[in-house]
Amino acid sequence: MPDTILLIQMGVLLAFIGAFAGVLAGLLGVGGGIVLVPAFFYAFQTLGYEGPQLMQMCLATSLATIIVTSVRSVLSHNRKGAVDWDILRGWAPGIVIGAICGMLLVSQLRSGTLQAIFGGLALVVGLYMGLGRSEWRLGAAMPRGITRALLSPSVGFLSVLMGIGGGSFGVPLMSLYATPIHRAVATAAGFGVLIAVPSVIGFLFVPMTTGAPPLTIGTVNLVAFGIVIAMTLITAPLGVKLAHAMDPKPLKRVFSVFLILVALNMIRKALGW
Repeated sequence: MPDTILLIQMGVLLAFIGAFAGVLAGLLGVGGGIVLVPAFFYAFQTLGYEGPQLMQMCLATSLATIIVTSVRSVLSHNRKGAVDWDILRGWAPGIVIGAICGMLLVSQLRSGTLQAIFGGLALVVGLYMGLGRSEWRLGAAMPRGITRALLSPSVGFLSVLMGIGGGSFGVPLMSLYATPIHRAVATAAGFGVLIAVPSVIGFLFVPMTTGAPPLTIGTVNLVAFGIVIAMTLITAPLGVKLAHAMDPKPLKRVFSVFLILVALNMIRKALGW
């Protein structure tokens, strides 16, 4: 039987994490995964779980939450006609292939290596959030042919390596190819479903060899999944209301600094400093 006191401690920590991730997702339009992965890491580490598969569990559990939040988001955006289904259909095969390849790689890597990868990629995302400009363009329309064949698996692959959905890479990519921001955000929610579903199915069959927290299937922790989903569904609408009540641009700059600091700390830990 799971330790009741341990479950309570996990529940309190994860409730705060889920509430914070939900508010940020609604307020800044960033995927909750980019907050959840480091938060899961520090929470489980605080509770005494520091095995070689700690980051695997954080990535897999974050992606499990993204299935629910992305499906909910894409259905909501679709009711407003904001999802570009042509982009989604065209990019789907490559994203799914990239996500599966990412899952297979993650399942073979130890926690320290995954920390370094997350830190490096989060650093890039944080710098883009802080320094990127809305007028930057790579093209007048989303690419097709060989360019799409190269970029679409990259989105799925890199997203799984970070345990995130489609927002952090998909939205900037579509914006760089002149997709209106509201359509990019809506379509990236569909990217999240394509990334999370195949990867989580795979992670359910990757066993934790040592020290799994209570109620863990494969590398997905059901306690973290359930609590975070419950909290994000409550607090994300609050973040959306706050976004309409204030200018989110300065907050994005602040969050980019926060994300860069988190990324550097992850890299520091991975290097053993």
